[in-house]
Amino acid sequence: MIVPVLLILIWIYAAWNIGNQVILPKVDSVVALLLHPTENLISMGSLSSNVAVSLVRVIMGYLLAAALGIPLGILMGYYGLAFRLMNTFLNLFRPIPPLAWVPLVMAWFGIASMATALGLETGRLYVYLNNLKFSMIFIIFIGGFYPILSSSIHGVMNVNRTLVDSARVLGASEYQVFRKVLIPAAMPSIINGLRIGLGISWMCLVSAEMLPGSISGVGYLITHAYTLASTDIVIAGMVSIGLVGAAMDRVFHYFEVRKYSWQRLAK
Repeated sequence: MIVPVLLILIWIYAAWNIGNQVILPKVDSVVALLLHPTENLISMGSLSSNVAVSLVRVIMGYLLAAALGIPLGILMGYYGLAFRLMNTFLNLFRPIPPLAWVPLVMAWFGIASMATALGLETGRLYVYLNNLKFSMIFIIFIGGFYPILSSSIHGVMNVNRTLVDSARVLGASEYQVFRKVLIPAAMPSIINGLRIGLGISWMCLVSAEMLPGSISGVGYLITHAYTLASTDIVIAGMVSIGLVGAAMDRVFHYFEVRKYSWQRLAK
């Protein structure tokens, strides 16, 4: 707690010296917002409701990235032909930042959402599903896809081939090799990729929620609060993003330590 406490003390001192709420609000005003997350903020809903909307968007884009990245990574890591066919092609898109996709994504999807796909135009379900814009989910997906893919490839390629050959000598089928040897041995690396991918997807959230058609989410809340010079809401939103992201990362870390402690012993 030394570093966080030191940072807060510096913040208190700097806010007192600056004396301008727009440049740097006081700590107590931000803490008050965090302690009352269900209060309505600048007619945009509560902090908790906006964080919840953002979390659903991130989970959807992230799950899509994992559903595509893990099988493709395993395939490319295990079969040399698949790696040679796909690696160069996928690497052409790897350096492109998620934000660079925005113009193309807007041309593809516009402001279409899950509600549009299901043909909903009214009702409570429409209100919820209309927040799940395809453009936002795509940006979040791109952010998480490459870390998951790379870690999956790396994990499979670095599996001890002696284990695979031994399983085959003992009569294991290809399916059994995948299920009993390859996937468990590569899983620590895949989990690490999932952890990194989730962090990057969460970072892409604010960019995704700045796209046209966004009317909710913590990223949009931060952007709208900035235009109204409500810097305390901006910082409260940033802290919320950090806390939720840290909590999700902590869950992955706990799972990694609990389930794959054998990896440290194997080194």
